[in-house]
Amino acid sequence: MTPRVFPTTLGEFDIHLVNEGRHEQLWQVLGAHVKELPDPETGEPVPGTTFAVWAPNARSVRVIGDFNSWDGNAHPMQPVQQSGVWETFVPGTGSGTTYKYLVEGSDGIWRQKADPLASFAEQPPATGSRVFASQHEWQDQEWMAQRSTKQPVDEPMSVYEMHPASWKRHPDGRFWSYDELADPEHGLPAYLADLGFTHVELMPIMQHPFGGSWGYHVTSYFAPDSRFGDPDGFRRLVDALHRAGIGVILDWVPGHFATDDWALVRFDGTPLYEHPDPTRGWHPEWGSHIFDFGRREVRNFLVANALYWLEEFHADGLRVDGVASMLYLDYARNPGEWSPNQYGGHENLEAVQFLQELNATVYKRVPGVVTVAEESTSWPGVTGVTSGGGLGFGFKWNMGWMHDSLGYLKRDPVHRAYHHQELTFALVYAYSENYVLPLSHDEVVHGKGSLLRKMPGDRWQQLANLRAYLAYMWAHPGKQLVFMGTEFGQESEWAESRELDWWLLQHPEHRGLQSMVRDANHRYAELPALWQQDNKPEGFAWIDANDAGHSTYSFVRRAEGQRDLVCVTNFANAVHGPYRLGLPRAGAWTEVLNTDAQAYGGSGVGNLGTVEAVAAGDLEARAPGGSPAYAEITVPPLATVWLLAPEDPPAPPAPPARKSRI
Repeated sequence: MTPRVFPTTLGEFDIHLVNEGRHEQLWQVLGAHVKELPDPETGEPVPGTTFAVWAPNARSVRVIGDFNSWDGNAHPMQPVQQSGVWETFVPGTGSGTTYKYLVEGSDGIWRQKADPLASFAEQPPATGSRVFASQHEWQDQEWMAQRSTKQPVDEPMSVYEMHPASWKRHPDGRFWSYDELADPEHGLPAYLADLGFTHVELMPIMQHPFGGSWGYHVTSYFAPDSRFGDPDGFRRLVDALHRAGIGVILDWVPGHFATDDWALVRFDGTPLYEHPDPTRGWHPEWGSHIFDFGRREVRNFLVANALYWLEEFHADGLRVDGVASMLYLDYARNPGEWSPNQYGGHENLEAVQFLQELNATVYKRVPGVVTVAEESTSWPGVTGVTSGGGLGFGFKWNMGWMHDSLGYLKRDPVHRAYHHQELTFALVYAYSENYVLPLSHDEVVHGKGSLLRKMPGDRWQQLANLRAYLAYMWAHPGKQLVFMGTEFGQESEWAESRELDWWLLQHPEHRGLQSMVRDANHRYAELPALWQQDNKPEGFAWIDANDAGHSTYSFVRRAEGQRDLVCVTNFANAVHGPYRLGLPRAGAWTEVLNTDAQAYGGSGVGNLGTVEAVAAGDLEARAPGGSPAYAEITVPPLATVWLLAPEDPPAPPAPPARKSRI
């Protein structure tokens, strides 16, 4: 029996956009979609699924699956004009159907391939794609309306980076599902809201076959990881996080993709998604394929994928992995292993064009979201506007700050005085980009040890160092990001195969660290001085950047029309006091955070909640840094103290109106 041939569902404009590499909602025309189409003979509606895939160099494409017993002869696909797209409609199929494409390449070899635009996939080690029709009804309308009016660079951002498979596990080792993570009482939204984090950053949630890759070797870019549930389960998690006031940033990997032969590699018998030149299409450090950024259809695939997660799953941002590896043709290559660009340089001009197109398109279509670059070099203008030649990102990870500050903190306190500038140097370039200060998963794996174990001294000193460091980081210009477990002092190095050391919360000193992080986050959100002018020099001023003898740093943070906040950090293991601290104004300054508080596991040294500053008058030499006021304070050991400026005194009452004598 000859199968009925249904008309194509791709309109002329869709085909034009696909050919131009400009279809910003590519997922709506490619992939598998449950639909009803009119019967070509009777005109009656027929339920089924359309399948469409881009394979321009294929000789033939067929769709196989559980609906046809994986018979390669049952459902041939038809080419759609000159678009390189193949399409067919299979009546009687619907959500839950498992399928693949059987592609005869230009080399005459037949290959079974997963759908590059599948919205759902089988659980590994199975490799099939699955049809999925979402039934989710979003409940985050208030969040989405507010998001579209905000500029993230001017908002508070305290980010909790997490690996969903190893945050918590069941006693038998099973992952928590999307719905378990979304539990309103015991799941992620409640935990993060209680601790005051404003955002969660999920390590790659896109389908990947090998769990040990942590998601950085993707096979299905449009499918949430099926190990945790179906795509609507992930939508429910995002929805729950939004209703708890938590933004969602997704780790995204457009720089390279997995080598599995059933996925993107040589999809139609040719290097379709990967660059054909191995000096540009193979990543020697990560053993993966590099996208061909010069091919318009590949750029379209990636830009549409970014929009897909932001629009279809309401994600609030994308952290773009490995940007440096994309920008440089000689990244991880020795001389003779790479070829220069047309101007003789090592810049990957096609990748630059892609990143600019990505950011310009994202910010045009989805107001209020943010893109964040993991970029480890001094490439200029990462967060600069694309119209001025910048890459257009909202933020860049400040890897220099991370490296310098961890190097300093690892030193014994007696040696820190000789390396004082390692913490002050970040302010030399703090406003060259919009920065995120990252203490990410990369710093607690591969033999580096946990953040707690990087700290010197006994356990009390390690925890004190960590508390002081985190509070210093929260007050420093730039948004902050910490990896899961940091908030309670994870003991062991992170491993993706097991959950965090939650048992540590049985110990009061670890609960104390968690309480400190909670208080720091809530104070941070309440005090615009700590975030409103992160990217402006007016928002920061050193009080004393040069007190190496005490290993102490003091600075002021400012916001327009708001009370100043002064941060004083003592990275020495001795109490300083009386310590003369310059302050911007006289009056009673409130100690709003002291990481040495007994409630946090500290020694309880402090200033009884208030510091009284007096005007310097004519004795400017007595006020460090020429400040207009000063106070004699006690600075606890291995601790950070935040001082909030006095409230402005009320305006004097206006004099009573004089009565007229007329």
